Amino acid sequence: MKKINKVRMHEMVSEELKQYIRNNDLKKGDKLPSAETIMKILGVGRSSLREALRYLEASDVIEVVNGKGIYVKETAQYQMSAKINVEDERSALLQLMDVRRALEVLAVELAAQRSTDENIEEMRHYLLEIERTRGQASSIADMKFHQAIYKATGNPILQSIVESVWELFSVFWNAPFGHQEIFQDSFPFHQTLFAAIVEKNPMKAREEFNKIMDSMEQSIKNFQFHVT
Repeated sequence: MKKINKVRMHEMVSEELKQYIRNNDLKKGDKLPSAETIMKILGVGRSSLREALRYLEASDVIEVVNGKGIYVKETAQYQMSAKINVEDERSALLQLMDVRRALEVLAVELAAQRSTDENIEEMRHYLLEIERTRGQASSIADMKFHQAIYKATGNPILQSIVESVWELFSVFWNAPFGHQEIFQDSFPFHQTLFAAIVEKNPMKAREEFNKIMDSMEQSIKNFQFHVT
């Protein structure tokens, strides 16, 4: 028997929307059906759709333009994710951890060297948002905090590489194993990582980022499935 994961309504809605983009071969700039149409087709409420759109927008999959509609923002990640099919979720997460370490260690070192006052304030904003919120809102703030670090590198090529695999990375912020709180123990290291970036200390930033990764990796390895 396979494990049974808890799936939240907004997660199911977001997956349906991504599947719609794939099935209809939508490209960047293409328009999705209206919110009212999506709610009617999927049989979901406005709050569930709003959370799904918020998550997809944070993942750079769509862009919601007030008064105009919902548009596809990026599709390259679908081509990448379609080629990767790892059945075991734990193995997939650990493999993705290796990729994140490779890319994000470089990112935090560059961010510590190159971040502007504007970059620092953006990171500070999302770090405070993580502290203030819980659940999906917190996970989105966490995701945006890491995206702000990549932005602070000032390296558009590195940002482009990350964007091409961001759909794969987003699994870390979308309830791995069906549990949103699995990586809560890593939050204190986000604070010390931010402090190292503010201090312009690349070596310290690297150390604190690796503490985040070590904590997350341990959480993945230790997680126990409970089927009821």
